[in-house]
Amino acid sequence: MSLGDDHQSSGGHGGMSGTRVRLPEEEGGHRRGGRSSSRSLVTVVGVVVLLIAAIAFANRGGDGSDSSDAAADKPATSSTAPSGTAPVQSGFAHDEQGAQSAAANYAVALGSADMFDKAKRHEIVNAVYAPDVAASRQSALDDAYSSPKFLVNIGLDKNGQAPAGQTFISRIVPVGTKVTESSAGKATVEVWYTSLFGLSGGKSTNPVTESWYTTTYQLTWTGDDWKVVDFQQKDGPVPIGRDQRASAPDEMTKAVEEFGGFTYAR
Repeated sequence: MSLGDDHQSSGGHGGMSGTRVRLPEEEGGHRRGGRSSSRSLVTVVGVVVLLIAAIAFANRGGDGSDSSDAAADKPATSSTAPSGTAPVQSGFAHDEQGAQSAAANYAVALGSADMFDKAKRHEIVNAVYAPDVAASRQSALDDAYSSPKFLVNIGLDKNGQAPAGQTFISRIVPVGTKVTESSAGKATVEVWYTSLFGLSGGKSTNPVTESWYTTTYQLTWTGDDWKVVDFQQKDGPVPIGRDQRASAPDEMTKAVEEFGGFTYAR
């Protein structure tokens, strides 16, 4: 997804710069702001989060066992699950809108919790990056996601797993996209998004927080699709938060399990 894959970066105007609503620092990754140690880690894992999208925690289907008429009228939670089975689907149109869709969707995949699973991470990287840069990007991301210090700071074990009784949340929600440069074979797309990151659960010491970023993706047209070759991330724009009560950990966990993530931006 990219003519401006989504994740952190900012930038430009150009072509049909319509925003699409939809749907996670050494190299790659985005993170929310909050704790100082987490923020620096975000930079270290920037590449990860940056390409950081909405694959993980997507569908956890299921509907209640409530037998009342009201319950029968409620849509099953699986109805919010992504429509595709693969973490990232390809085949975006060879135009500016296609580039924006690619960038937004790639951002969702790159910012998902699946990036913390080695096998799924490799699948995402190979689907999102151009063939000539995928291998080097994969190596950098493997180093970042396997860093013991990073994993400990975000509350996960050496295998990227959350403690018993807690749920790891990493999601990116694109708010809009913008094309800043485009040609027949290349495109630069900015993706503005909000991210959710942390651990939900009664004993979590790293609660789920919200952050805002803009990621600029450099895309190239290869193999009949848009692919990422590079990206830059920056904070904001950040809206003023409303005076709302934070949800309890159990509420957050339930929401992640019942509300599936999005695979496509358009």
